[in-house]
Amino acid sequence: MKIAIASDHGGYQLKEAIKAHLLKSDVKVIDFGCHSRESVDFPDYAKLVGESIINGDNQLGILCCGTGIGMSIAANKITGIRAAVVGDVFSAKATREHNDSNILCLGERVTGEGLACLIVDTWLNAEFLGGRHANRINGIKEIESYYC
Repeated sequence: MKIAIASDHGGYQLKEAIKAHLLKSDVKVIDFGCHSRESVDFPDYAKLVGESIINGDNQLGILCCGTGIGMSIAANKITGIRAAVVGDVFSAKATREHNDSNILCLGERVTGEGLACLIVDTWLNAEFLGGRHANRINGIKEIESYYC
């Protein structure tokens, strides 16, 4: 599995911790930046990760910023992206199983590294359940096609 990962300056340390955690688990990680605590604009990084998923270069993505919210808002502007801000294990599992999320957004200022890695593992190990949930994903796609 190939995972795209990126952050802005506010999520840089968390991104680095998650990347190290994933590499220990033999997950292939493609790091789109940023590469320091120097101030950058989060939409640029959300776009890079989202596009890499839409064009098939990566299967899933992880975005980190201060809260995860800004990254989620930006990534969700890309047709076909379902980015979810998650701060607990239950939501991580549910957003893959029910919403078929393809980007996980985490906040360095609100989620510790240990919990973040547990959330990432839970999210990566969960699978979309389909069935009645597929109808809901189709509803999301219908909204996208109408407004985008």
